[in-house]
Amino acid sequence: MSKASSKAAAAALAAGGKTGVRIVVAGDRGTGKSSLIITAAVDNFPGTCPPVLPPTRLAEDFYPDRVPVTIIDTSSKLEDTGKVAEELKRADAVVLTYACDRPETLDRLSTFWLPKLRQLEVKVPVIVVGCKLDLRDENQQVSLEQVMSPIMQQFREIETCIECSSFKRIQIPEVFYYAQKAVLHPTAPLFDQESQTLKPRCVRALKRIFILCDHDRDGALSDAELNDFQVKCFNAPLQPSEIVGVKRVVEEKLPGGGTTDGGVNERGLTLTGFLFLHALFIEKGRLETTWTVLRKFGYNNDIRLDDELIPSFKRAPDESVELSSEPLDFLRGIYELFDGDYDNNLRPAELDDIFSTAPDSPWDEPPYKDAAERTSLGGLSVNAFLSEWALMTLLHPSRAVEYLIYIGYLGDPSTAVRVTRKRRLDRKKQQSERNVFQCFVFGPKKAGKTSLLNSFIGRPCPDGHASTTEEKFAANVVELPGGTKKTLVLREIPEDEVKGLLSSKESLASCDIAVFVYDSSDESSWKRVTELLLDVAGHGEDTGYEVPSLIIAAKDDLSSFPTAIQETTRVLISISEILFFICEVAPVHLFTD
Repeated sequence: MSKASSKAAAAALAAGGKTGVRIVVAGDRGTGKSSLIITAAVDNFPGTCPPVLPPTRLAEDFYPDRVPVTIIDTSSKLEDTGKVAEELKRADAVVLTYACDRPETLDRLSTFWLPKLRQLEVKVPVIVVGCKLDLRDENQQVSLEQVMSPIMQQFREIETCIECSSFKRIQIPEVFYYAQKAVLHPTAPLFDQESQTLKPRCVRALKRIFILCDHDRDGALSDAELNDFQVKCFNAPLQPSEIVGVKRVVEEKLPGGGTTDGGVNERGLTLTGFLFLHALFIEKGRLETTWTVLRKFGYNNDIRLDDELIPSFKRAPDESVELSSEPLDFLRGIYELFDGDYDNNLRPAELDDIFSTAPDSPWDEPPYKDAAERTSLGGLSVNAFLSEWALMTLLHPSRAVEYLIYIGYLGDPSTAVRVTRKRRLDRKKQQSERNVFQCFVFGPKKAGKTSLLNSFIGRPCPDGHASTTEEKFAANVVELPGGTKKTLVLREIPEDEVKGLLSSKESLASCDIAVFVYDSSDESSWKRVTELLLDVAGHGEDTGYEVPSLIIAAKDDLSSFPTAIQETTRVLISISEILFFICEVAPVHLFTD
């Protein structure tokens, strides 16, 4: 790689992957758009300007970030409205101009231009620029903050406001510097302007970075650790006097003592102090400092780990994915660390602590929410905790690895997940080395599918009946005869979704066994379940992804209709016996009905 390309790659990395910034300048006729662009490009006020300039490119070394800027001028003609709208939609940032000597053009920002951007769903930083500052009436001097404050309160997308003069070359480079900076180092993901605090996702990312840099795990960054952090992020060491100065600033603002968590203690800079420093940088307009830190640790503009750091796992349709032994050992260690009272009950607050260094808690929403067994205290046992991870790995392996990294896993991400042997080979060899099995649960409405899932993980059944309209999951660790433990995932398929599921050739490839549940007191339920069984079995035969099948008569406490007694052999079995069939018999034998 050449020096030039190396510099370009380094600049792109520092800029969050951006290799160029496209800034679109818009505003009313005669507000100084073209003069602003020309003066910025050639550092000279033009005598005359064409109606609309061609795209203007500023050299990559024009600004310190060394990312090229392309400036797009726009027409003020009514017939060009559509073209202007298209340019605005392609913008990385928008500069809206008004003329300082024409107050009505300022009013038009809030009555026309800013609402237009929202209408077009242009969600990029906006820089408001007052041009022709030299022409303002000296008798009408008013502070920019006083004028713009109400507008900025109404339109939060405005990043900053500035006044300039192309004729006198006042603050012209600053206009596009602020626009570029708003793209490369945006405020919105980091800081809440209204509350003047770091946003939660930013806090979580910085907490993870702090923990990674706290090598001795004593809850504070020593001088040596601070220096290592500085070198990693900024390629330059801190002088001893600089470290003293940093800690002095923090101590003055966060003195601590008593029950207050100070920013500095006898061991060094605390997490509170670390977060305070970043809030201070942002308040002082030094967003590039915090963004440099985040990007050095792999974060993108959404404050998530960059996609390039998260491996993808290619697999055949009937191959499965499981966590390998190293991350499983890591998760057991994490459970013990956060289960403070060692009662095999990870309380909700303790679970939140585990994910406090991730962008969010991944199990707060379906399909993971309430997918594992809860203790009587509302927590998770170690088996339930590992079951949630098994489910996440089965459904979204890359996401599982991403969250492993967030909570401190330092092993090789590419080997954290193993791809298992094809199910067809397992059945052919009559053995399986897999530890996670998936069961599809079919059945008509009101047959008891949800109750089966609920009983599997001890989830209370809600009062009354509500038909399931979307897929549900339940995962649990099952101990089989001989002490072997396997994880079983039950996936409930709503009756109305069966047709859509079977429209895909590979829909049954990930299924180890299909369970068909019917209401033993309802003849129509029995008829419908046999229809579903024939549909699923036929699809398996047609596609080559045949699956073992098991019919379960639910609601056995109610009186059964005579036909069911004649046509089926009714055997009362426990849930563990069903699971034994699923985990031990199904992978070996293929039953056809």
